[in-house]
Amino acid sequence: MLSELGLKFEVVVRETDEVVDELLKPIAVVKAIATKKAEAFLNDFEGAVIITADTIVVTSDQKILGKPKSKAEAFHVLKMLSGDIHEVITAVCILEDEKLITFSESTEVEFYPLSDDEINFYIEKYEPFDKAGSYGIQEWIGRIGIKSIKGEYTNVVGLPTARLYQELKKLK
Repeated sequence: MLSELGLKFEVVVRETDEVVDELLKPIAVVKAIATKKAEAFLNDFEGAVIITADTIVVTSDQKILGKPKSKAEAFHVLKMLSGDIHEVITAVCILEDEKLITFSESTEVEFYPLSDDEINFYIEKYEPFDKAGSYGIQEWIGRIGIKSIKGEYTNVVGLPTARLYQELKKLK
């Protein structure tokens, strides 16, 4: 997605503790995790712009859905999202030297009702274990199961590129 914005970049991965206070509201959770990821790069890569992000899925009753740990958990999550509306929140941090800019985007997603066969097919074929909410909107399930979205599509993919681009323009 960054390439499509015309940006030159290098991917550097740092393991980051994603444990936060369970009492925080979802938006505060995702911002805290994205900030922790950015802070892992403080004082490194002098003169570079560091971009970190984290995405969560939040049910209509404000339950945060992380990445599933098993097929059974992925099935349970997708069954819960089936025929319902949920929110995808991505927090992004831009670190330039010691200046940190943090923002978040929220997108509302509504699924059509999904059959057990459709959910099982998706889990078997696409193995959604690295995706918050157990799905990737850019995959098969997004083509057959999404009834509507309100907000930025790329936010649901995992990075609100239009907003990121606008924020990066402010740095120049």
